[in-house]
Amino acid sequence: MRIATDSYLNTMLNQFNLLKQQQINLQNQVSTGLSVQAPSDNPAAMQTTLNDLASESAQQQYSSNITTAQAQANSVYSALQSLQTLTSQANTITTEAGNGTLSSSQLQSYATQVNALIQQAVQLANTQDPATGQYLFGGTNSGQPPYSATTDANGNVTGVTYQGNSSVNQIPIAAGVTVAVTVPGQNTTGTGSYGLFTDSRTGADLFNHLIQLQKDLSSGNTSAVTSTDSQNLKNDENNMTYQVANNGNVQARLTTTASLATSQSNALATDISNSSSADLVQTLTELNQTQTAYQAALASSAGMMQLSILNYLP
Repeated sequence: MRIATDSYLNTMLNQFNLLKQQQINLQNQVSTGLSVQAPSDNPAAMQTTLNDLASESAQQQYSSNITTAQAQANSVYSALQSLQTLTSQANTITTEAGNGTLSSSQLQSYATQVNALIQQAVQLANTQDPATGQYLFGGTNSGQPPYSATTDANGNVTGVTYQGNSSVNQIPIAAGVTVAVTVPGQNTTGTGSYGLFTDSRTGADLFNHLIQLQKDLSSGNTSAVTSTDSQNLKNDENNMTYQVANNGNVQARLTTTASLATSQSNALATDISNSSSADLVQTLTELNQTQTAYQAALASSAGMMQLSILNYLP
């Protein structure tokens, strides 16, 4: 009888421990609202939750990238608007100066205006991202001003040098999806993003065209203004129009992607909640059942212990 009693006691203790642990687990679920708190609780649900959490983290990074890209796109757009106005003003000057009726002093006045436009264009070419301080039109070489100007003794701009490159940073905005927001100031490779100020495919070369226009106006060469400068600046204006339209397409794409990102984040949050949250009604029911079983086991074991003691009485 001693062996049987020892075996019973071990079994009884194991049962008590099991029921006690079940109560603790269920009480934790009620207090935290989570059905899965450790891999052992539900390995399959835990793996699903971990996968969803990893996806949610990645989605949060994409959303942050989209916000950054939208801010940069707005900064680029603001500079493009000013440049578009500038090229339009330059074309107006070529039209008015090329009619052959202006005096040399009037042409010189226009030359002075063009020089001011060149200086303004250089400032716009060195636009920085307000958030990061990076230069928007230097390609991937965005840590220094992409353009520098040289002037003569009279303050006239005689040359503008590009110090950037023709590459652009690609920003991840979704799984396997990137977008280029910034624009290289110059691209003479014939491939890749169109250069904002100089591009071999469109014939754009804004700084050199403006400098030549300034020289022709100063020298009174209205024939060159009409035959050459006017067409060159039209190419620049057309290129600027393209850049504005392209920026609009980028912003529309970012808006759409931001909306999708929000939907995906909400869906992931719901999935995580569904896979890890406890059903309060079901959990309370199971807790009550476990507590009842525990109390019943205590009562049963008390009776069995009394019977076991009787076996030792004479």
